[in-house]
Amino acid sequence: MKIAAISDIHGNLPALQAVLADIAREGVDTIFNCGDTLGGPLESARTADLLMQRGIPMIAGNHDRQLITWPTERLIPSDACTAREINASHRAWLATAPPTAWLLDEVFACHGTPHNDLEYWLETVTSDFGQQGSSGVRAASSAEVLQRLGAGEHRQRASLILCGHTHVPRVVTLQAPADSARAGRPIVVVNPGSVGLQAYDDVHPHLHHIETGSPHARYALVWAVAGGWQVELRCVPYNAEPMARLAEQRQRPDWAIALRTGRMAG
Repeated sequence: MKIAAISDIHGNLPALQAVLADIAREGVDTIFNCGDTLGGPLESARTADLLMQRGIPMIAGNHDRQLITWPTERLIPSDACTAREINASHRAWLATAPPTAWLLDEVFACHGTPHNDLEYWLETVTSDFGQQGSSGVRAASSAEVLQRLGAGEHRQRASLILCGHTHVPRVVTLQAPADSARAGRPIVVVNPGSVGLQAYDDVHPHLHHIETGSPHARYALVWAVAGGWQVELRCVPYNAEPMARLAEQRQRPDWAIALRTGRMAG
């Protein structure tokens, strides 16, 4: 089984098209979308139309959830832009996405962590933004990753977990805890990175910047081999300039910089 994992498209249609074209050359068995499909000042309606036509299985991210459960006036400005763009069929489609899913007997998917679509799993926010060049975020420790695994069926039988949310491509292996049916065996956690947005800032729980450092669209290929899971993190070039200009037209210069550079400052 060869899986193409995508996540955090955020309405960036050209990035999604570039990733799907790259995936088409790889002979994958399935594509799975780990959420935050929409949300942003780009092309959410057209992105939804393409994914609806393709029937790519997905879970909901926090932005997807908020788009269909919160009134527009409560949404952040970029999501309010999406809310004004999408129609009832798009909303109905988003509403079909569960918060988590099993792809195979040992393959589980969530957006943030298995229990919280807003929680970072493989990264940890710190309180030292700007000090000695700190971006206010670091790779999570092994103990933090294990603690965020939480309880549930995924703890008992998953050997591969796909997640998203932080937009940071990362692969972490932890040992299944002693109370798991797979005690001592590896659990591979894969964040494929973001298809559509390579940098952003946030203030929860402290100010921090996420930056991948280039505008490439990200996704991951994962397949079973003898002894475990092989993972290939992919960076796909695409023309980001039209989306950057659209973000500027919609009064989001921060998105424009992120789309062009993969950073929060040019």
